[in-house]
Amino acid sequence: MARSHLKGNPELVRVIRELRAAARSHDAPLWASVADGLERARHPSRPVSIGHLERIASSEETVVVPGKVLSDGSLSKRLTVAAFAYSTEARAKIHAAGGTALSLHDLLKAKPDGAGVRLVG
Repeated sequence: MARSHLKGNPELVRVIRELRAAARSHDAPLWASVADGLERARHPSRPVSIGHLERIASSEETVVVPGKVLSDGSLSKRLTVAAFAYSTEARAKIHAAGGTALSLHDLLKAKPDGAGVRLVG
């Protein structure tokens, strides 16, 4: 039998449940993939840096990170980034580039079908 990883963070559990419900109700597999990423054990998932977003995302794109965004690197593109958590410096760099840093809950409300959203990480 596979070992299940219980999450101790009630906010994380709430977000995972919300994502699963949205995936079912809106037939949006993107949200199921994000929930899978958040449910994984901590060591297989890696945080995403601002520099990585700069390299892979195009300007005005909406990206979702199932984890934490860190401030390594610089950002010159206007992006909409949704993540479970941000470092303080990462959030400041996103805003300084003219972008928006959202919670997963806010992006889920704005784009329930997941159209136009790219999964990163």
